[in-house]
Amino acid sequence: MNIQSALLYGRSQLTSHSPTPQLDARLLLEHLLDVPHSYLVVHHAQPLTAEQEQQYKQLLERAQQQEPIPYITGQAPFFDFELHVTPAVLIPRPETEQLVETAVAYARQHNAQTAVDVGTGSGCMAIALARFLPDLQVTAVDISPAALAIAQQNARQLAPGRIQFQQSDLLQTIARPVNMIVANLPYVTSGEWQSLADGVKLYEPALALDGGEDGLELIRRLLEQAATRLRPNGAIFLEIGWQQGQSAQAEAQRCFPQASVTVLPDYAGHDRIVKIVIE
Repeated sequence: MNIQSALLYGRSQLTSHSPTPQLDARLLLEHLLDVPHSYLVVHHAQPLTAEQEQQYKQLLERAQQQEPIPYITGQAPFFDFELHVTPAVLIPRPETEQLVETAVAYARQHNAQTAVDVGTGSGCMAIALARFLPDLQVTAVDISPAALAIAQQNARQLAPGRIQFQQSDLLQTIARPVNMIVANLPYVTSGEWQSLADGVKLYEPALALDGGEDGLELIRRLLEQAATRLRPNGAIFLEIGWQQGQSAQAEAQRCFPQASVTVLPDYAGHDRIVKIVIE
């Protein structure tokens, strides 16, 4: 089996298990051989060793069991950088990149000096904010020690010395008010849980997904805490479920009656981001 035939074999093995079998087969082979995509193209006739062939088949078997590719490879892309991920943290999604872009635009326009990323997980949002906004003081909090360890590891590689980390139940340990709060908290409802794809439900951390009966339990608590931890003219940016726009907006307006509250769509046109600006 050479590289080209291995890719064809991998695609055939994953066709009934993945919507992107060709991409998944390629990512697994790149991971196994520790090479970029260009190497596979140029060296398509290079044979695999018997050991590499066996290891590749083992990786494919894991993918057939719906184990997410980022957990198998230990890497997930976010903007232009790669994050280390394990089942202790949620795999970053494109919708969260959009949340960061929205927060960065606000921070630049209003010269925000401080920000806190609540429920940082892999650290993706805190790291992106630090990289896009060199003068921003970023704090990242998470209730999970295992998640914080992953986030700190990523920050050492991608934003060294830029982020302060704290173990905290939401904003509990944040003593001083900040200009900006960003959060991608659990928002899957109890009713939605059973309908999640096996790759999500069986492998990604429930702590980062389960938002309670209506999916807003943690978001509601965060908003209540934020009332005393946000500076005047500050802002909050929240990721929400696609059916939660109206209820999340109502909760935000309840906690911040004088604020401007906007629900923004994701690239698919679904409600995804709640933007709260204290005016």
